[in-house]
Amino acid sequence: MLWTTALSLAIRALWRNKTRALLTALGVIIGVASVIAMVAVGTGAQARIAAQLESMGSSSLMVRAGTVTRGGVRTGAGTSSTLVLQDAEAIADLPGAVAVAPSVRAAVQARFSGSNWGTAAEGVTPAFLRVRNWQLEEGEFFSERHVAAADHVCVLGRTVARELFGIASPVGQIVLVKGLACRVTGVLSPKGASAWGADQDDTILMPVTTVQRKLLGITYIHRIEIETTGPQAASRLEDEITSLLRRRHRLQSDQDDDFRIYNRAELAAATAENARVFTWLLGSIASVSLLVGGIGIMNIMLVSVTERTREIGIRMALGARRRDILWQFMLEALVLSGTGGVLGVLLGIATGIVLGRFSQFQVSITAWSVLLAFTFAIVVGVFFGLHPARKASRLRPIEALRYE
Repeated sequence: MLWTTALSLAIRALWRNKTRALLTALGVIIGVASVIAMVAVGTGAQARIAAQLESMGSSSLMVRAGTVTRGGVRTGAGTSSTLVLQDAEAIADLPGAVAVAPSVRAAVQARFSGSNWGTAAEGVTPAFLRVRNWQLEEGEFFSERHVAAADHVCVLGRTVARELFGIASPVGQIVLVKGLACRVTGVLSPKGASAWGADQDDTILMPVTTVQRKLLGITYIHRIEIETTGPQAASRLEDEITSLLRRRHRLQSDQDDDFRIYNRAELAAATAENARVFTWLLGSIASVSLLVGGIGIMNIMLVSVTERTREIGIRMALGARRRDILWQFMLEALVLSGTGGVLGVLLGIATGIVLGRFSQFQVSITAWSVLLAFTFAIVVGVFFGLHPARKASRLRPIEALRYE
């Protein structure tokens, strides 16, 4: 029997029971749509996390002040005061260090005219923008000359600028930062929330020496961020920085480090892997509905074989071979799953677009997820349609003709 003839017979057999065929395909439609939508949400989350890590410097290192031990008591992370600006200058001389940005942080209250806003002042150097991959929206950043002189200048994050100035430009205005009058030289471009939900735009950047001497009254720094040429360079540089700082801090071999180094390249790799697992988990959960749809196809096809037993007997008596019967019922299952797959793809894409537009989810519909869901639907149709088709092809013509 020709393929076209078998396909035509399969379509006509399904068309005779349109409502039942549609309800049978509904499980496949929902399954395919669920897989596409869930994978789109997972892929979007993965892309969002990757973008946030990239904005923080996915191939960078961060050295933070560590713990100190006094009388056998360890004081906790960040309590060491041995990390200084000279350490950052020494790290900058290491091969593989593209940019080095030391910083200190202070909680402050910022005021302008009748407005005030509680935020954090970051004492940084001009290299901070390169390490963090940050741009200016307006104005200009302070220079090394301002850092050397501990000048009263600052650059506002977009959140701080909005809360203090509304829609007006703050460039050139004088802001009181913890009582210190600072001239605003620029405004940072919006960066949004970090991977941990913190508002990165809620900050004021000032020369590191200004925050050290005039806001905190300290000589040490809290952290050093280092941009490297890549993940491999970051791992190699991590060991070199450890050796360098231990020598500079005169630590003996039996003493613990008084600093901590965080490799963001490793964090980015681990986070990306977690996001991929999350995406596959969502897709796997959604694919269960495809299996349910496949079981529905098998049940309806078994009912169809029972209802058409006499028809099968007549066709066999007229010369139809077992494989002709097998292919006819297999094609009916494939038409059901294929049609359900196409409609499911359309529904899944529409669902993803709606989720991306009307919810907080970042959605990314990829060609591979659509192809995977559709292929899975076809495989489900073949797998669950095989048993009814084989049952139909193995009927004896005499018994089939006697069936009432």
